[in-house]
Amino acid sequence: MSAVPRDVGVVIVAAGKGARTGSTELKQFRWVAGKPMLLHSVQAFHDRDDVAMVVCVLPREHAGDPPAWLFQCDVERLLVATGGRERSDSVANGIEDLPPECEIVVIHDAARPLVPASVIESVIAEARRGNGAVPAIAVADTLKSVTDSGMISGTIDRSQLWRAQTPQAFPRDMIERAYTHARANGIPATDDASLCELLALPVMVVPGSERAMKITDEADFARAEALHTLKA
Repeated sequence: MSAVPRDVGVVIVAAGKGARTGSTELKQFRWVAGKPMLLHSVQAFHDRDDVAMVVCVLPREHAGDPPAWLFQCDVERLLVATGGRERSDSVANGIEDLPPECEIVVIHDAARPLVPASVIESVIAEARRGNGAVPAIAVADTLKSVTDSGMISGTIDRSQLWRAQTPQAFPRDMIERAYTHARANGIPATDDASLCELLALPVMVVPGSERAMKITDEADFARAEALHTLKA
């Protein structure tokens, strides 16, 4: 049996302050579902044989002295990078630190600690086909446009609307081209695929998961704990 090529590089964005949780502790370092939030994601990617390197992008004050539990992981496939002013700066820093053999780049938000292995597999498989890949869930609720005064002004067609998640995966040359263009033109982004869309590069949707929820505020911690108890 031939060995699996280690050609996937992962950038986990964990450089935010998480102020909306109301806690003085960094959100990505807080425990949820049995371990620190960031550790869930690092271990999920290290479980894959094709992952060559995981780069954790941390706030500047923590990048030089990461929490000790982070080194429970495969330290041979772990790097720590320093976050930038905006999320897009942090992602670009992480991509720059990936070794040359990483031909596929996966970008993930640490605030989504419970992403299933099946979602990770789907985005990487799509990137191997030469496309960008975004896990997403079709919008199920009726959407209304509302004026500043609170009056409904219309109903929005939801048939082509999807809620994007991470991890997002791309051929390395695609995402590097997108970030080079964004930096040259001062374009910030909270979503990596949107930078590829600006250049009309192909990005496909793959099935997302409610388990890949983003922890934003304090109530989300309880929701994540409940999801963790359910069968993946």
